[in-house]
Amino acid sequence: MKHATFRQLKVFESVARHLSYSRAAEELYLTQPAVSIQIRKLEEHAGHPLFEQFGKKVYLTPAGAELLQISRAIIQQFEAAEAAMAQFSGVAGGKLNVGVISAGDYFFPRLLVDFLGRHAGVQLNFTVHNREELLSHIEQNLTDLAVMVRPPNDLDTVNEAFAPHPYVVVAPPQHELVGRSRLEVGEVMRQPFIVRERGSDTWKSMQEGFGGDLSALNVAMEIRSTETIKQAVMAGMGLSFLSAHTVSRELQAGSLRVLDVQGLPLMLHWYVVHRLGKRLPPVAQAFKDFLISDGASLIRHIVPA
Repeated sequence: MKHATFRQLKVFESVARHLSYSRAAEELYLTQPAVSIQIRKLEEHAGHPLFEQFGKKVYLTPAGAELLQISRAIIQQFEAAEAAMAQFSGVAGGKLNVGVISAGDYFFPRLLVDFLGRHAGVQLNFTVHNREELLSHIEQNLTDLAVMVRPPNDLDTVNEAFAPHPYVVVAPPQHELVGRSRLEVGEVMRQPFIVRERGSDTWKSMQEGFGGDLSALNVAMEIRSTETIKQAVMAGMGLSFLSAHTVSRELQAGSLRVLDVQGLPLMLHWYVVHRLGKRLPPVAQAFKDFLISDGASLIRHIVPA
């Protein structure tokens, strides 16, 4: 293994995490053949196959599983060295490594543009994930800061709220419940619902908004894409429980309407999250301070109620 390179370990870790050559190529901005070449070279250095493939599915071999743990430790040491050196360069020229749950991509790029306008020379690594993916990135120390609605309760993290985040039930304008006041939750739940996947932030928020028990919910479809859900609701295929931030444009255009449901909107908060004890690079600390001081007002301007 003495001739293995850091680049090969990075490529290997990405393929192992996704169990996909194509997704690793997308993440690393490489071609799929380039990824395959790096893995083949690393296997030659290791003297053992690291992956095996059955049909379209990729699996780690026992040797690959062992090397994965070591590779992650090496990568983390390099990142720690990079972060330590960044302490001396200040915010300008630093690399901002931040991830956000998918509901945030409706406004978060605008926040980043505002921050970058205040701090010239900042490099950006910005990723969008569902909740489970983002939690995995926090746990594996793959991101400095995470922006989410429900901070983890099984990881040692620092969680600071910086902006309100309302959730509502939306319907097409012609729906029979539009315009009625103080709708009971039970009546609303009997309507066909188009929902996000179980385990997502939106699903967990819907559980809270509807009192914790969704056994009576009339689930017509489960869709992972919020954009597709909005289109389905506008087409009259059902209601949906969504972040108000994700439907702001449709509400202003009149293509969706918010139902007046007892106990709603559910008011949660956006949190900026990082591992407890993590030494934030200056640029990450500056961005965290920016979110806490200006995040709420900027979000209200970007996605007005």
